[in-house]
Amino acid sequence: MASALETKAKEAFIDDHFELAVDLYSQAIGQNPKRAELYADRAQANIKLNNLPEAVADASKAIELDPSMSKAYLRKATACMKLEEYQTAKAALEAGAALAPGESRFSKLIKECEERIAEETGELLKQTPEEATTKVVPVKAVPSDPVTVAAPAKPSYRHEFYQKPEEVVVTIFAKGIPRECVRVDYGEQILSVAINAPGKDAYHFQPRLFGKIIPDKCRYDVLSTKIEIRLAKAEPIHWISLEYSREAAVPQRINASSVTANQRPAYPSSKPKRVDWDKIEAQVKKEEKEEQLDGDAGLNKFFREIYQDADEDARRAMQKSFVESNGTVLSTNWKEVGVKKVEGSPPDGMELKKWGH
Repeated sequence: MASALETKAKEAFIDDHFELAVDLYSQAIGQNPKRAELYADRAQANIKLNNLPEAVADASKAIELDPSMSKAYLRKATACMKLEEYQTAKAALEAGAALAPGESRFSKLIKECEERIAEETGELLKQTPEEATTKVVPVKAVPSDPVTVAAPAKPSYRHEFYQKPEEVVVTIFAKGIPRECVRVDYGEQILSVAINAPGKDAYHFQPRLFGKIIPDKCRYDVLSTKIEIRLAKAEPIHWISLEYSREAAVPQRINASSVTANQRPAYPSSKPKRVDWDKIEAQVKKEEKEEQLDGDAGLNKFFREIYQDADEDARRAMQKSFVESNGTVLSTNWKEVGVKKVEGSPPDGMELKKWGH
């Protein structure tokens, strides 16, 4: 049964109030996050607003919740075609067509995708090496009258990237974010990152990527100070930037055999000054290690570091001594601890008592 919010969202969409529709659908999703219909309908509103990466993410979520919903595949394909991701669009259309064999839109769009894919393949084959690496970019005219442009909102977290011949590593510097608050989705040429941590502004990063990736081979890790995302390149080409731009030159293919293990990866940056990201990463790790915590948090951190660096016997000794002494003794000497029961040793001035059940 549709909620009042969903009904209002549908009315807003019919009246061409697409931004309001997206907002209302988002509120409805907050109340019922497992309802696939809401994501599919919000995807359609996002398509109208040209929020294409968001539309792909919504349609993918709808498919995840209800794999039998044919319109979710259609909306994912529509957004992907607008993004010129014809291979992904075709796969979605074929899956949707199997669910709705009488729907002619699927076969029509599949044919269009095949034509676009053939055109892309033909254009690449016709290009000479010079054409593939050089492109004249027209200079945009500068208006004679000064125009006041509002400064863009500062993002919640900073991100950077570097690349290797086979992958691109994206780092989002977000400290102390629980893994369950992070969602990362991949498309053929889309990265979607959402961070919704309690007490912090929601963060969404959904770029169309410079090159294509292999979603099944991508992965990410949530660390104490950052989120590290590894994107598997579909082709060994050099990415001039992280995000796709029509003005960017066609990338050069990397000869993987000529890259040695000792070569450092490239760290592209929009800043004119070169930044040593290896040095920054080392500094972050050093700060993590030297981070000073008070009270029980500091003590627990100290014990974790000892346990992490210990061998198997030392870990067994730590576990046995801590449990048998009711948390008053922590020993790493298994030869001593393993042959007898560890008695409790309370601090000076305190008495160890046994509690009855």
